[in-house]
Formats: sequence, structure tokens, C-alpha cells
Amino acid sequence: MNVHPMHPFLARAAAAASGVAAAVPAGQPLDAPTPCGEFDTRALINHWVLYTSHGLEHRARRTELPGELVARDFTADADWRSAYAAQLERAVAAWGEPAAWEGDVDLGGSPVPAVGIARMLIIELVLHGWDVARAVGAEIEVDDELALLVREIVEENAELYRQYAGFAETVSVPDDASAWERALAASGRDPRWKA
Repeated sequence: MNVHPMHPFLARAAAAASGVAAAVPAGQPLDAPTPCGEFDTRALINHWVLYTSHGLEHRARRTELPGELVARDFTADADWRSAYAAQLERAVAAWGEPAAWEGDVDLGGSPVPAVGIARMLIIELVLHGWDVARAVGAEIEVDDELALLVREIVEENAELYRQYAGFAETVSVPDDASAWERALAASGRDPRWKA
């Protein structure tokens, strides 16, 4: 079975996200601010879990997200971290099927190539993963190769994301900034942001 060349990046992005979730301290209040100004930590985690694990699998299978998932407070479950990790594994496995990468995915009446959807979900996994990590005082592990891909995808989609307030304007970074810091900055995130 030929796995799409983007699949290993999706798996690495999912592993990075899973690592962040595991690092969210149990018992920590989830009302702290995040780099996503419209979300506190709880709202951001719920958005992240919904779209990057459940949404990731449903996009691969071309099925709708059930309403009960959309409305769920995932953080209300004590085991949400391990449940997220398990759901990420299912989602990555669903994208391991060659058919998942073929044709289009319907986004509210707009067909988008499946590869484009997967690329956008890679950046959702790690950019929101960084947002969550920053909000709770943790780190996200993103290797340089994945960071370069994230920056490429961000730059390809930045104009569209900015139209919908998904990204802020590019943040300037020092000349010695890492590949990951440059990817964050391209998405309008300040790598120096602290809660």
C-alpha cells in the first residue's frame, strides 16, 4: 500500500499535539488567556481536540462531525488527554488509507482537494498545539523539517486565513530565529508570547 508522502508529516504533527496534551497539568484551571485572543485555555483545547482529532478522522472518511461532538466539553473528562491521543491515532490511521488523499473534501458546499485539507490540518495540529502549550507553560516538539513544511503551508494560506481572522499579520523575528519561530511568526504568532 502506497502511503501519501504527506502522511508521515501528519503523523509527526499528531505526535507533537499529543505530547502537548499530555503536558497540560491535571487540576490546573483552564481559564488562562491564550495566544488566540478569542479563546481562553478551555475553549482553545476544546476547539483543538474537536477539529484536529475527530475532525481529522471525519475529513478522511468524508463524514459529518456529529452535533454532540461539536457541543462537547472534552476537558470535563478527566482522561481527555489520553482520549485525545487515542483519537489522534485513529485519525492518522484513517489518513493512512490511499483513498483518503484522493478527490475533494466538501467544506460546507465548497470542494477542497483532500491533500489541501490534510495540509491545513497539519498546521492546525501544531499551531494550536503551540497555543495550548504556551497557555499552560509547556513546550511543543516540532522538528525543523516539519517546521519548514508548516511555514510553507502557512504562507500558501495566509491571505485566506487573514480574511477570516484566522491569522494576524506576520510578526517580525530576529535574523537568528529558528525554522519553527519563523513558521509561528508567519502565522501572526509572536514566538515570545507568554500567558
